[in-house]
Amino acid sequence: MNTLDSICVFCGSSEGNDTRVISEAFLLGEKLAQKNITLVYGAAKIGIMGQVAMGSMKHKGKVIGVIPEFLKLKEVVHQGLHELITTKNMHERKMKMHELSDGFITLPGGFGTLEELFEIITWAQLGLHQKPIGLLNTGGFYDNLLGLLENMVRRGFLKMENYELLLVDDDIDLLLEKMKTFKPVQVPKWLKLDRT
Repeated sequence: MNTLDSICVFCGSSEGNDTRVISEAFLLGEKLAQKNITLVYGAAKIGIMGQVAMGSMKHKGKVIGVIPEFLKLKEVVHQGLHELITTKNMHERKMKMHELSDGFITLPGGFGTLEELFEIITWAQLGLHQKPIGLLNTGGFYDNLLGLLENMVRRGFLKMENYELLLVDDDIDLLLEKMKTFKPVQVPKWLKLDRT
């Protein structure tokens, strides 16, 4: 069983136009707080980001925001967070989020959300971490993406064991359970630094 004291949530700074996505984001924040899981996220009070944070804070959950300096000028930063961490750039932001979190959940979002998801899952594939990575597929939002990944497996560009690093569910509780029971794959020998 994995200890999930903190979870980083990747999601959009826009709300989109699907009310199910908005309500599920808020509910995820609530459930993390109820389970005493610290929320680590991108620090905004707008969009899906803001919904997750509000859901957690409504139930007195601990919320840590991480944002690069240049975005502080553009995004509306949440002022009620337990901790706000400012980084020099986007890469430092992801490194700090990784450092603070025991696992990751991706909600609907745009390019930035996908970039965060694929970087963190690539790090797992390369053996740089063994933390569980969840995808909350609310209303089938990520069905087409999952179809693309399955096509990558069929065509030999993605190994099945690496595809299975991504834990998928449309139910928050079931997804959290999958993350708790996740068993990481062995790091391939060619990736190990030990040359003996």
